[in-house]
Amino acid sequence: MKKIEAIIRKSKFDEVKEALHQIEVNFFSYWDVTGVGNEKQGHVYRGVSYSTSDIQRRFLSIVVSDPFLDRTIDVLLRTACTGMVGDGKIFVSDIEETYRIRTKEKGSDALK
Repeated sequence: MKKIEAIIRKSKFDEVKEALHQIEVNFFSYWDVTGVGNEKQGHVYRGVSYSTSDIQRRFLSIVVSDPFLDRTIDVLLRTACTGMVGDGKIFVSDIEETYRIRTKEKGSDALK
């Protein structure tokens, strides 16, 4: 099992959520975050300068079984991308075990 943590533009969240549902990734957690990135130059819009590091983001936490890893990453890369600075990051880590509290199931069965 893998844990995928993705930081994406808030404006892309609905598109990402729908695409994840289409590949049967139906359970994940998310929350709004603000962070600081590598981009140092700001942009000017209608005469007002703003920093691209202050764009609102969504942090997604997704746990998938190994067969779902590649398709989940592909969906995130395809749907969260605008091609502009600040599109976000994806982090993947191993999960040793998962338990469903209600039924006491563990492993991949707990993800279904």
